[in-house]
Order: sequence, then structure tokens, then C-alpha cells
Amino acid sequence: MAHAYTPGLKVTEGMTIEKNRRLPLEGEVLVETGATVKAEDIVAKADLPGNVQLLNVANLLSVPPEEIAEYMLKPEGETVSEEEIIATTKGLFGLFKSQARSPIAGTIESISDVTGQVILREPPIPVELKAYTDGTITETIPNEGVTVETYGTYIQGIFGVGGETVGNLIMVANAPSEELTAEQIQPEHKENILVGGALVATDAIQKAIELGVHGIIAGGIDDADLRQLLGYELGVAITGSEELGITLVITEGFGSIAMAERTFALLKEREGMKTSINGATQIRAGVVRPEIVIPLVTETENTDIDAPAGMLEVGSPVRVIREPHFGKLGRVTELPIELQKLETEAEVRVLQVEFEDGEKTTLPRANVEAIEER
Repeated sequence: MAHAYTPGLKVTEGMTIEKNRRLPLEGEVLVETGATVKAEDIVAKADLPGNVQLLNVANLLSVPPEEIAEYMLKPEGETVSEEEIIATTKGLFGLFKSQARSPIAGTIESISDVTGQVILREPPIPVELKAYTDGTITETIPNEGVTVETYGTYIQGIFGVGGETVGNLIMVANAPSEELTAEQIQPEHKENILVGGALVATDAIQKAIELGVHGIIAGGIDDADLRQLLGYELGVAITGSEELGITLVITEGFGSIAMAERTFALLKEREGMKTSINGATQIRAGVVRPEIVIPLVTETENTDIDAPAGMLEVGSPVRVIREPHFGKLGRVTELPIELQKLETEAEVRVLQVEFEDGEKTTLPRANVEAIEER
């Protein structure tokens, strides 16, 4: 039987999921190997150094740089409050004093008798690393982080914005082709993750943000709506750091594209369950996919034999990722071995695919991605 390999998109009913949780700098790991954690639990923490500000004390006091030490009221390492006087001259008969005040609350890091400047550092910024998903700690790396393992449903999307969030899964759309409208979003959806169908528009997203909805999963989004939502044109950089107040996971692509039947049905089966999503996306080198993680309360042993990721064979479900059939779903019907010449004169390997509406066509293999089923 012919096989091929192509980038894959996971839509998996049940699998073992490992999430590596790492601090941006060395800190403290708060859990031990074997511990059971909830998505909201803090598993590690660290302190990011505060911002630095320079204060030219020599200029403020009108004294030579090499003499500022004798005018300082506090030494290096001492804490100071905002607007506190940290240096002063004696003045004339106790009058006409020159003073230097701290512009921030923080710590005196250094005093330079060469430049006459004092370096002030703001208080450290605490960083708390959450487990992200319910599961078990299978590995701890001292001072760095942990690995959380869970068994559950795992779905990758095409595109997303916003970072990690958690909430109960609520089906709002009744069909994968149904648009998610602002009228469907209600106050009781607060802190939940909503599932739409073919499209989510700006007004629906804005209302969801106002009501405190944690996330939206939908088939498509218009690029104009996305630009309006972000306030700028999205480039090729990785997403996920946007501070929108909500996380979006788009499963199919740009425009009004019905969510894949299998994806919609799987999410419907999991309605009401605690769900973790992350909109982080990177399309170029080092591909990062937005994801949906739904831990299963009762772990079911996964007896499936793992196939190599991205393997195509006759019958494999695929999604087209380039025009003119962008976003369409189908199954591979043939994998010709011989190269075929395109209109551009390039010779490439192709496959034949039958779409869900019965249409058949031949496409370059680079124009599709596998949808991994289990």
C-alpha cells in the first residue's frame, strides 16, 4: 500500500498528553513527582528582576561625581520608597539644600562615583507557572519546571490568538455550519469556553470579552475582523501573547468555513467538561499549533497503535491548506508514485482526494495536511 508523509493536524478522541511547563528563569518548583494537580494549580514560581532606572544624583545636587557617596542618605542594597529623599547637600546654614528623590519604589542597586549616577531597581515581578491541565506530575526539573501528564481528548487548530486559559466547554452552535452570533452569548457563559460553528465575528468576540468568557472555538474568522480585533495587521510572528481578555482557537481557517464534522461531534461529546485551550500559533519554522485539551475523568486505556505522525495512505482524512480549495476536507483516494508536472512546470508528487461533497481532484501533496484520527 502506498504511503506518504505530510504535516498533520491532530483530532484525537483519547490519547496520553504530556505538557512541559518551564519557567522563563530559574525559580522554585512547588510540586513533587507523582502529585495530582488541577489546571489552576501553581506548580512553579520565580521572580523576574524589576526594571532599572538611572538617577543622575551628581547633576541634581550640582556636585562632582566622585563626591556623591558623602551626600547619599542610603547605601547600596537599601530599599527606598517613591519620592523618598536619597541624597542631599548640607546647604548654607541649613538652607538652600539640593535634594535627589527616588522616582520609584525599589532598591538602590549601585552608586557610581565615576558617572555620578545611582541605579535604582523596581521590585521583582512574580511569575507563577500553572499546571494548565488537570493531570499528574511525571517529572520535575529542579528550579526549572515540571512535566504534566494527562489522558484526554486533544485537538489542534489552524490558527489562534491569546494565551492559555481554562473553562467548561459549552456548545453554542447547533451545527458545524452555524455562525456564532453575539445574541447567542449570554451572561451565564462567563468563565466558560464556547464552541461556535462556521464563523465568529468581531461583535460576538467583543460581547464575549465584556461578559468574561474565557475562550471561543470556531471554524473560521475573517481576516478583517481579526485585524479590527487586534488593532494591527498580524505578521508572521508567533501569537499567544495578545492581551485581549479572551483566547480564540480557529479550527479550519480564514473566512466562513464550517467546522469539520468530526471535530464538532467530538466537542459536542465533551460538552460540560473542563477544557484547557491555548491560542499560540507559529506558521513558519518551528510550527506551533493552537490546541484544545480535554482531560477525561475516567482514564480509558488507549489500545490504538500509534502511527507515525503525518502518514498518509488511501482513506486518510486531509485538509487542503492552499487555494483554490483552501479549507476543504476530504479523503485520499489515490497516491500516485510518479511525479506529475504542474502548470508552473515544476514536477511534484501528488495525491487524489475526494471532498465531502463528492468532488474529486488531484493536488500536490504539499497542499494538504493530514488530520490524525484515533
